[in-house]
Amino acid sequence: MQKLHDPSIVPNHTLRHLIDQWLQFDPGNSEIPTIDSLASLKRNLESHETSLENKLQALRKISLLSDEYCSFNKSCFLQLDFLPLLLELVFGTQVSKNDMNLIELGLCCIRKLLPLGSSEPLNVIKDGSKLSSFVLLFEKGTNSVKSSLCRVIESASSTSDTQDLCSILGNSHKLVHEIVHVVNQNYEVSVDAIKAMSALCSMQSNRESLVRGGAIEEIIRYISSSERRDLAPVAMRIVEKLVDLKSAKEALVNQPGGVQTLVNMVFRVSDQECSESAVEVLLIVCGEFGCAREEAIENGVLTQLLLLLQSQCSNATKSKARMLLKLLRSEAKQG
Repeated sequence: MQKLHDPSIVPNHTLRHLIDQWLQFDPGNSEIPTIDSLASLKRNLESHETSLENKLQALRKISLLSDEYCSFNKSCFLQLDFLPLLLELVFGTQVSKNDMNLIELGLCCIRKLLPLGSSEPLNVIKDGSKLSSFVLLFEKGTNSVKSSLCRVIESASSTSDTQDLCSILGNSHKLVHEIVHVVNQNYEVSVDAIKAMSALCSMQSNRESLVRGGAIEEIIRYISSSERRDLAPVAMRIVEKLVDLKSAKEALVNQPGGVQTLVNMVFRVSDQECSESAVEVLLIVCGEFGCAREEAIENGVLTQLLLLLQSQCSNATKSKARMLLKLLRSEAKQG
């Protein structure tokens, strides 16, 4: 068999994967990483004598290797416990502007390694000093750092191993405030911030903290923006979960244009998820607040509901739409 001197010349990912595995057994190919070379990268990161530039080079190499479609690389990263090392590197040192490139690259590697194995190593962030670093990085970090931290929050909410961590993060008022307010202040981070809020919202114990942090107000602003609706369905589901709380209902009703924004989401041909959530939220707030009923009627909700009932939405949505229509028609007659 002729040697493949350039492993990048491969027609598809499946064949590349097979050739990657075959090349592991070719001692003449020095470009393919071995477990020893990966262990050497780890030692460079662990050593206090390694220069900042050499650590940056090691992180760039790890980031590159973790992108490759090679099961050997992935198994080595797990076997050598790279994730705990990277977490210590990012959150275990005092944050300074000089270290921001290192932190940014380290978090990039963490994002790529998290899907490969257990999220349990993230629990190290529960430590007081590391939690403080996490919050400070979100406050002072670059857009890339903020996005990566949002991804860490998503991972922490995805498994029972890290539920305590998710609860701790969700009840850090300063962190929640930073996440909530970046949604409308920074478009580059807003998508990841919405996903992080959704992740935190998955735990009942975090919801009051989100409301206090301004989640309702900022999500309504996000949804009402014609330019930024990439995650409107996710944002609407957050509102739907939060309005179980009295404080969330009051925040929504008191938010200028809050009810109007929901009315505008009732009939959306291209997005039935938004319609379903909007009807559910309106049914809740209109059932408790006369001012919400009046505002909804003034903004044309009756027409929107009739259009929705004639659409291809689910039976559950139609049932709730009929209930809301009945409630609001009764209000209209009384008025």
